[in-house]
Amino acid sequence: MSLFLIVALPFLGALLPGMMNQAGRQACAGVTFTITLAALVGLLTNAPAVLAGEVVQTGVNWLPALGLNVTFMLDGLGFFFAALILGIGLLIIAYARFYLAREDHMGEFFTYLLLFQGAMVGIVLSDNILLLLIFWELTSLSSFLLIGYWKHLPEGRQGARMALAVTGMGGLAMIGGMLLLGQIVGSYDLSVILQNRELIQESPLYLPALILILLGCFTKSAQFPFHFWLPHAMAAPTPVSAYLHSATMVKAGIFLMARMWPVLSGTPEWFVLVTTAGLITMVLGAVIALFKHDLKALLAFSTVSHLGLITMLLGTGTAFGAMAAMFHILNHATFKAALFMSAGIIDHETHTRDIRRLGGLRHLMPITFTIATLGALSMAGIPFLNGFLSKEMMLEEANHTVLFDNPWLVPALATVGSLFSAAYCFRLIGHTFLGPKRDDYPAAPHDPGAGLWLPPALLIIPVIVIGCAPFLAEPFVKTVTASVLGQAAEVPKAYFKIWHGLVPALYMSIIAVVGGLLLMFIYAPLLRAWETTPRPEAKTIFDALIAGVVNIARKVTHGLHNGAFTRYAAIMSVTVLAVGYHAWATGTVGPATRSVQPAGPVETAGWAMLVAATVGLVTLHRNRLLALILIGIIGLMVSVGFVFFSAPDLAMTQITVEVVTIILLLLALNFLPNQTPVESTTLRRLRDGAVALGLGAGAMAMSYHFLLRDAVQTPISEFHLANSYKGGGGTNVVNVILVDFRGFDTFGEIIVLGIAALLIYALTETLLSGPVRARLLNRTPDQPRAGDMHPMMMVVLTRVMMPVVLMVGFYIFLRGHNEPGGGFIAGLVVSIAVVMQYMASGFAWATARQRYPYHGIIGAGVLIAGLTGVGSWFFGKPFLTSDFTYVRIPPFQEFELATAALFDVGVFLAVVGAVMLSLESFSRLARRAHATDSDYAMDIDPSRDDPAPPVKPLEGGA
Repeated sequence: MSLFLIVALPFLGALLPGMMNQAGRQACAGVTFTITLAALVGLLTNAPAVLAGEVVQTGVNWLPALGLNVTFMLDGLGFFFAALILGIGLLIIAYARFYLAREDHMGEFFTYLLLFQGAMVGIVLSDNILLLLIFWELTSLSSFLLIGYWKHLPEGRQGARMALAVTGMGGLAMIGGMLLLGQIVGSYDLSVILQNRELIQESPLYLPALILILLGCFTKSAQFPFHFWLPHAMAAPTPVSAYLHSATMVKAGIFLMARMWPVLSGTPEWFVLVTTAGLITMVLGAVIALFKHDLKALLAFSTVSHLGLITMLLGTGTAFGAMAAMFHILNHATFKAALFMSAGIIDHETHTRDIRRLGGLRHLMPITFTIATLGALSMAGIPFLNGFLSKEMMLEEANHTVLFDNPWLVPALATVGSLFSAAYCFRLIGHTFLGPKRDDYPAAPHDPGAGLWLPPALLIIPVIVIGCAPFLAEPFVKTVTASVLGQAAEVPKAYFKIWHGLVPALYMSIIAVVGGLLLMFIYAPLLRAWETTPRPEAKTIFDALIAGVVNIARKVTHGLHNGAFTRYAAIMSVTVLAVGYHAWATGTVGPATRSVQPAGPVETAGWAMLVAATVGLVTLHRNRLLALILIGIIGLMVSVGFVFFSAPDLAMTQITVEVVTIILLLLALNFLPNQTPVESTTLRRLRDGAVALGLGAGAMAMSYHFLLRDAVQTPISEFHLANSYKGGGGTNVVNVILVDFRGFDTFGEIIVLGIAALLIYALTETLLSGPVRARLLNRTPDQPRAGDMHPMMMVVLTRVMMPVVLMVGFYIFLRGHNEPGGGFIAGLVVSIAVVMQYMASGFAWATARQRYPYHGIIGAGVLIAGLTGVGSWFFGKPFLTSDFTYVRIPPFQEFELATAALFDVGVFLAVVGAVMLSLESFSRLARRAHATDSDYAMDIDPSRDDPAPPVKPLEGGA
């Protein structure tokens, strides 16, 4: 099966459980199980090639310029982790079907689970670090949903937020490290990066990249000092804890350290950072786990400890350490998932996870007792169980590791960690299952049905089989190890067996087991000492840190983002001015290469009118109507400037935009007072004036500099001029740029334009149905309204002009590819013609003759433009690549047909729909504010038209 399909199956399947929730619990679980099984079967079809040492690769170059390729790679390491994710996932799905209560939304749970599963499979199979980062962040988001699945529990919500905050911050750090790594190598493909060990380690960016990547790994895998989030995530349902926090999510950081091992390990920095963090986490997690009374909390801290063990092994940088790490990942996933599910069974049947309220369960729950005991003994490192084998390998590696020039430090700490690990395992067995039966259980304990105990029982089978016959796992583990080592080292020839002789690791193991038993005999005084000893609480520190950061952010935000637009504009303007001045003062400005052209009387007069209108706007802006007129004058003078500088397309666009916006703004001013109140002090106005003059002077200086000097490099306009016709089939360079060279920009702009119109419509709906409606109905205009709302001359003139303007708009549209014009200008021209109908004959008259909803016109425009771009894919060309040809249809002359014309049709429709929807929204507000009989209809001959409908009581809708 294709690696694409293996990764995509969980994401595609995530749609199904939510849709099938009404079909029942069995249907939701069944479809989720089937999807996961299909992905697992697809993975297994690649097993022969992987086990033979081959690397299966597939992918496409999506954005090669950015280095973002959708490529996947399946080697021994990826196969190992993908098999764990999908294989244990099958058991978790079956377990969750019987664990979750009937009140739980089963479809929602399995949807989140499949999203997480797909993200994890994507991480382990990605061959591009940018793609890996996307899946990495998806695991954080989907695990947030899973941890907080029981939304009614405050601890669940807090645990989800804590996990997202810690892993999210680590993910941001890792993004920086991965980008540095790609910068060093010159490629973001993992298969390329893993072949450049010397280049990476000799780079000055190696240490920053290493630290940032390790921050991402340590936060995801709960390494000290980021270990505290994992126990608080145990508020999630037990299937989540068993899946995320034993077999998958917390292993993501471990996987990435193993994946990057060939290029990042082997340096003193790697050895010190990774080994030290792993040792501290291993010992600290084991010590804390011993004194936890909640079963899941004990298992959570034990997970932290074992993740530290694996991290320490990878940190040693030796081939044997990497092999021991891979072996322990396999063993830990089996016995820890079984233990978590056993804890869930105990909680499900006894209604408590508090060890102090348990005991004697071996008599009442013999099946659960057997499963949990075997899992705990394996975790403790007892012979003939798989945990013993990898623990022995860890102790052997620790015995040969020298840290900080001390040969005893690592062996001693590894033994202490193993001792406490054995102690909490013995406590889990003894305090939960041994001892006499009690008569005060919260609920009557008993073994559940096979639906709950069979999944963990299946996981115990490899615990026993590997423990008794380790040679069965040896070939596979060595294949995985070979993928980890890459070309950096050879796979060790060590044999997997139970008895290695009287070696130091055996003595260390005996000390750990015997010491763990001794700790159980003195547990009571140890517990009292632990509870009375003051110690820092990680959760308290985290909460205080978050509160401090939020407080600082609130002060900064409230200081800057106080709702005053003038403050935002002033900050941005001063910053731009300061940065621009710094560039000017420290840069090198060459001598002028052009002379200043003389200004004639026409240009001087135009400039004087523009300045006069601008000064008038600044001084008279409190009169809203006068300010709007002056804005229109400024816009028209800018249009004249475009004509003077030989830019007719811009001039036509500017003029039509001015007409449309002035009309819309006039409608908006209808709801505002004529005068703007004085809200700024004299000092603030002087400050704003100084900032504005400074920024204007800076813009003038920049323009003056560029206009007097030739461009240093060849301007991009020469490319457009040279390729406009032969590449886009048009001689109007501006239009070809809009519909071809930068068609994607135009496509985004019409989408934004349509969204803006829809937002105006939505706001109008809110105003018409909310508390503002009463104010609209009771509002009195500032001035008396004209007696003749629909002058006959204007009505006749606009209706006569309508077909003429439509023909002009059609002509402007057709000529746009070779002459000034195009879909945008044509849309504005047609919009003006329709707007004039509304102004002349009234809202009701025009609306009654409207054939198509403006929402639909906007949607049709965007859809046509998008489909035009998609059509190029069928010819193997990028999105929105246009093509053209010439045809001749007798008796007409030969003419051009260009696919860009279809795109321009979409632009035309989107512009017309957006303008008209905005106008309709404002008109509806005006109609509600001034509802009279005269609003309804105006025709040249009222006797030949339908009578005006009676005025109805106004409602909140249209």
